[in-house]
Amino acid sequence: MSHRRRSNATGPPPPEGVGDSSTAQASSTEKERPDPPSVLGLERRVLALALAFRAANALLVRTYFNPDEHWQCLEVAHRIVFGYGHLTWEWKRGLRSYLHPLVFAALYKILALLHLDTPWFMLVNWFMFFCITRTLSNSMETFLTITGLYYWFVAIESSKGTLVVPRQKPASKQSPPSRKMALLIAALACAIQPTSAITWLYVGLLDFIQTKSKSRFLFLEVIPLGIFVLAVTTFLDCWMYGSRVIVPLNFLKFNLFSSGGDYYGTHVFHWYFSQGFPSMIWTFLPFSISGIMKSREWRLAGLIVWVLAVYSILGHKEFRFVLPVLPLMFMFSGYNLAAMAQFKGKGRSEKGHLSRFQLSVILLILTNVPMALYMSLYHQRGTEDVMFYLSREAHDGRVKSVLFLMPCHSTPYYSTLHYNLPMRFLDCTPSKNKGTLDESDRFLMNPSDFVGKVFGNLSSFSHIVLFESEERHLKLLLHNSFREVIRLKPEPVLLGNEGITAWVEAVHLRIVEPAVE
Repeated sequence: MSHRRRSNATGPPPPEGVGDSSTAQASSTEKERPDPPSVLGLERRVLALALAFRAANALLVRTYFNPDEHWQCLEVAHRIVFGYGHLTWEWKRGLRSYLHPLVFAALYKILALLHLDTPWFMLVNWFMFFCITRTLSNSMETFLTITGLYYWFVAIESSKGTLVVPRQKPASKQSPPSRKMALLIAALACAIQPTSAITWLYVGLLDFIQTKSKSRFLFLEVIPLGIFVLAVTTFLDCWMYGSRVIVPLNFLKFNLFSSGGDYYGTHVFHWYFSQGFPSMIWTFLPFSISGIMKSREWRLAGLIVWVLAVYSILGHKEFRFVLPVLPLMFMFSGYNLAAMAQFKGKGRSEKGHLSRFQLSVILLILTNVPMALYMSLYHQRGTEDVMFYLSREAHDGRVKSVLFLMPCHSTPYYSTLHYNLPMRFLDCTPSKNKGTLDESDRFLMNPSDFVGKVFGNLSSFSHIVLFESEERHLKLLLHNSFREVIRLKPEPVLLGNEGITAWVEAVHLRIVEPAVE
């Protein structure tokens, strides 16, 4: 929350005008006092522990969450570096910026140069654990948003003279935090995910209203940095697309003015408040609300409400869209838990009894850790495992071509297979004519009829991947020409477009290959 050091973590700062002189004197004395080495050492240990935890988190995530983590990032990066990979319809219409995939393209290039580009090498809050380490642009947006907000509010506290700066270096070598750094990070977040402007519009307007030098803030900071980042990213996109394109403008036209996102499903307006966000924050919710009330940081609390409210206007809603404000709720939870840990009054635990703080931590662990591990290690894992299996088979020369008879983008693609083989999946590009069904919808309505009309003789494919629910309708077409190779175990599947209440019994994922005569 605030960057001031408070002697009492359980309560808000005193009202203005009360104890001003003593507060100012204490603040001056505190600024001149160097930070104890033990405090700095503790901060370093906490940072190291946090980095180690997040690295382990990344290694433990083995499941499938959203098609965009593969198709809008890794697949594009793989095509840039290795020359093959599928570009979805968004890239043909200039709706995506290459800034995000190029980060991973650089990593792919390093792997290729080191000859480590093998398929095997390319391998709490429950939702944060489940989502934040994925290659989604929303994960990058979250990182940039939290970093930018840190610099923004540190700059505000510094301008007020309330920031405590460690005296480990001579004063001449210290430079106060710059708001320009926060604006630069904010511009990068908007370049990667244009909807990040919703967050920074709120933050910028609040500061703009309160600042005395409005013209300086607008014309010497916001506009120059915004134009600079827009120019760089537009040049980069024009170079990669091979034509003139302004991605933020195309993104705005498609998602806001034409409601193109509604093609992938809509939710009721209150979904983020009543279902989506509460499911993400889970059992941290009461602690976060209590932390908001105790800290009285209404700017950050207002930011959360603002983001949820604006996204609620849009018809198409997904959990990951509001991921950038989820860490803010954990900050409030941490504030509340810290206050509970330091409380020495009526709630003090007796010997042999657990305190309220200890009970709260146990509750959070029991309700989040099992769910985080299940969602990261088991939930919807089959669509990932099937591609690793095909990659191993392709390495041994046993895969010639693959047909995916399942809803489009149900699995990763070339970025995981890493072999330039003919593959075909059911297309789901939105049609310009409303009411026109795509291949994926037509297949699900009548699998056998669709396959017979579109593909005819399936024996031209060496392998077919499909769900058990569709296999039952295609037995007559598959029985004589294919045999089962592998059947992955069933698992619960959460239908994201239907909301958290829509659960179905999962399906078997099956691979078949031509039968040997």
